[in-house]
Amino acid sequence: MSLTVTVLEVPARFGDPDRQREWIAERLARQAPGGVVVLPETCLTGYVSPSGGFDLTPFAEPLEGPQLDALKALAAGFETWVIGPVVEREGERAFNTSLVVGPDGSVAAHYRKRHPWYPETWATAGDLPFPRFELGGLRCTLAVCFDVHFLVDEAAEVLGDVDVLFFPSAWVDSEGDSRPGHLTTLARDFGVHVVNANWGAGLPRVPGQGGSMVVAPTGEVVARTTPGIDRLDVRLD
Repeated sequence: MSLTVTVLEVPARFGDPDRQREWIAERLARQAPGGVVVLPETCLTGYVSPSGGFDLTPFAEPLEGPQLDALKALAAGFETWVIGPVVEREGERAFNTSLVVGPDGSVAAHYRKRHPWYPETWATAGDLPFPRFELGGLRCTLAVCFDVHFLVDEAAEVLGDVDVLFFPSAWVDSEGDSRPGHLTTLARDFGVHVVNANWGAGLPRVPGQGGSMVVAPTGEVVARTTPGIDRLDVRLD
């Protein structure tokens, strides 16, 4: 059982989903992607505006909307699974959502970020369980960015029963990058692969961008983006 994974480090860009989708499609067209493409948190809409505003409610839409259509088009066009974001509206609530979308348009997993970061006051805390789904014969789950601080307490049972944790992020760090420490510890303690697609440097430029990574169950970082390299292609066994 194995799975080829393509991680795209999509650059920060606010309020231009069409341009983001075109950027993603162009990068995937350069080389056929693996069995699953992993995109960063809120990469279609942007996570924070160039002026420092975090309100994504203007982009919130029902689950069956243009953002999901964009993910379905990528999955169908490149004949791969896509793990990507939707700013989801349900009644009066908005969620920072990640979906697992198949090339046939099916949605294998629907996850709402359970712990929005402090400035994400627009987002309601997710009310869905950590998903379980299978890709390439590997058992998988999904969490988003700030959730990492709560996984040991909230997701230990799921992490102990899967092979892969997919981890989209729009990481912000005031100093250095604390992400590798969190992800290598999770990988080692639970014996899972961790696949992190982080937002890339763009507008705005924020500490914590870049450095998307794939971590082996031993805790070893087996692949990581660097400036000028925005794509990782890795085989998980």
